[in-house]
Amino acid sequence: MFELLAVSGHARRGKFTTPHGVVETPVFMNVGTQAAIKGGLSARDLREINCQIELSNTYHLHLRPGEELVRRMGGLHKFMDWSGPILTDSGGFQIFSLAKLRKITEEGTAFNSHIDGRRIFMAPEDSVRIQSALGSDIAMAFDECIGLPAPYDYVKASADRTYRWLIRCKAELERLRDLPDTVNPGQVLFGINQGATYHDIRIDNMKAISELELPGYAIGGLAVGEPTQEMYDTIEAVEEYMPKDRPRYLMGVGTPSNIIEGVHRGIDFFDCVMPARNGRHGHLFTWEGVINIKNEKHSLDEGPIDGECHCPVCQKYSRAYIRHLFASGEILGLRLAVMHNLWFYNELAARIRESLDNGTFDAFRARYSEVLGRRI
Repeated sequence: MFELLAVSGHARRGKFTTPHGVVETPVFMNVGTQAAIKGGLSARDLREINCQIELSNTYHLHLRPGEELVRRMGGLHKFMDWSGPILTDSGGFQIFSLAKLRKITEEGTAFNSHIDGRRIFMAPEDSVRIQSALGSDIAMAFDECIGLPAPYDYVKASADRTYRWLIRCKAELERLRDLPDTVNPGQVLFGINQGATYHDIRIDNMKAISELELPGYAIGGLAVGEPTQEMYDTIEAVEEYMPKDRPRYLMGVGTPSNIIEGVHRGIDFFDCVMPARNGRHGHLFTWEGVINIKNEKHSLDEGPIDGECHCPVCQKYSRAYIRHLFASGEILGLRLAVMHNLWFYNELAARIRESLDNGTFDAFRARYSEVLGRRI
């Protein structure tokens, strides 16, 4: 399912085949948590901004509208009118970040809904059953995401439990795929490496989960408050033990620089809410750095957000107009800003792929890794 096309140091160029299309890697996955991009973008918009793969969340869709409703509507692809590949997160991070009074045991996790407070129990098998009903192409294993810093002994016990949960996830998905009414029989499972920033725990966990010969592997539990260099050091420690012939996914990361540096360290898949979230606050990415479109200096600027950008927004609208929309509280401003930022992230991944095809990735990294984080 994964074909490695080129390698530059640890950086990789490949393609991953799913039941709903081929994903060219490295790739940024556009986050539609509740089957929609925050900021008013539709599936049609995703196609226009060159999105390859959309990501939705098990936790949120389980709470509303419920996976059974989505299954009855033909699965997530039909429900949201998206014909391309979809990855669903397992819900582990959302339970960590949103749920109150959670209790974790060997059987699974009990938590209170952040919407109405009702008590919910989710076992690894439950997470997989929800994702099977949603019909995504890639299902993520159920795991525990730990806040940092965390005690060594707790992290070790948690990583070991997450491994045991992975075995249960794998068995359940194999069972579900054989059922006659399964929404997407081609759905595959990615395992998640955990271990906080303890390299020995990470390495032992990665060795263990790689023996399960899954179609892909993720590094989870990073970008949750640790220094950026610690994240990079952890990726480097784990990458050596990740199967070379399977895609690698760095969950929830991150800035344009994080993506470039992640590719440099051997990562293939990325996702982050940052482009949409920052866009809704007027922070827009350009090839010279980040601008705040709300600033007064843009009020008479007839130029586009970015003169190098070919997105639908930059082709039609001025900085002055978009600033006016934000100042007036018009929803269109949020929509245009999010559309530009997601185009930028998809274009960033495309340029990275092009540089790997041409053997110029090191030069690309040197040119853009630092500058793209600069505030103009």
